[in-house]
Amino acid sequence: MHCGKPLSGETREYCHDCARRMDAARRHGREGFCVRQGRSLWVHREPVSGAVYKLKYKNKRNWGRIFAVEMEEVYGRQIRQWGIQEIIPVPLHPSRKRARGFNQSEVIARELSVLTGIPCRADVLFRIKKTIPQKLLDNRARTENLKGAFAVARGWQAPENVLLIDDIYTTGATLEKAAKMLRKAGARNIYFLTVSIGQGI
Repeated sequence: MHCGKPLSGETREYCHDCARRMDAARRHGREGFCVRQGRSLWVHREPVSGAVYKLKYKNKRNWGRIFAVEMEEVYGRQIRQWGIQEIIPVPLHPSRKRARGFNQSEVIARELSVLTGIPCRADVLFRIKKTIPQKLLDNRARTENLKGAFAVARGWQAPENVLLIDDIYTTGATLEKAAKMLRKAGARNIYFLTVSIGQGI
């Protein structure tokens, strides 16, 4: 199990999106995943989808702590097994962050940092391209949309094991692009946690 999505059968190793990414990588002679592994708290459906929406668009920042507490309770042992040394939130483009007033992934990451004692680094990964919201695009367009979207701070002393935090995992395109940049900068193992995940069956 790579991303943690529900699978359609016990014999399947990957969900539809991960299998598609792995097949494409094999055809082009590339490594399949930049993200080593990840998990999510819940499947993205009500009431979870509504709660995530309220965090993002209704300024319910206190829900970020609620989600972080759940992450620590459910995946605290997994975080320790992964040997996580830094927690990095998936960034918003500066214009989007100004409009919203905060980055929901950063809120969750900072709260998780307090609970685990692992440093949160919101000064490492940056969104330098204003992208179209991924939910509006199909799989191929999502990948194109994210080309050149992320950059990593110069001088970052990359640890071996990094945990990316985001609110929703849909196809994994955003986390894969972010992880690719972190690996180029020297991180060896990139994992993720999100609040919710698409069904992907």
